[in-house]
Amino acid sequence: MAVKLRLRRMGKKRQPYYKLVAADSRSPRDGKFLEAVGIYNPMTQPHQLEISEDAAIKWLQNGAQPTDTVKSLLSQKGIMLKYDLLKRGLTPEAIEAEVANWQRLKEAAAANKTVKKAKKKSKGTEGA
Repeated sequence: MAVKLRLRRMGKKRQPYYKLVAADSRSPRDGKFLEAVGIYNPMTQPHQLEISEDAAIKWLQNGAQPTDTVKSLLSQKGIMLKYDLLKRGLTPEAIEAEVANWQRLKEAAAANKTVKKAKKKSKGTEGA
């Protein structure tokens, strides 16, 4: 049985939210699944993303293949990085240090982006 980590659509018309689930690849999108791993709500600003890290890594280690969207969501949370470091055989302390370093770099990039946006906005108001 091929297992995939994928999104299961829920919610009302034009108000979707998704459950991140481990499901048999042959089952339909909103059909039977093995385990719910997380929740993704793209309608909030910023989007809400809650993933059980232990469950996601467990399924990845057991051979589950994430879809492209799920892979990008796992990457946003740093779970794909952690899984890759586990595959390389690093110690838990080294993994935590790498993930913490990645988190710092991500926060610095986000801060830099907001500063650039503010500068661009102030330049736009000066010319008016």
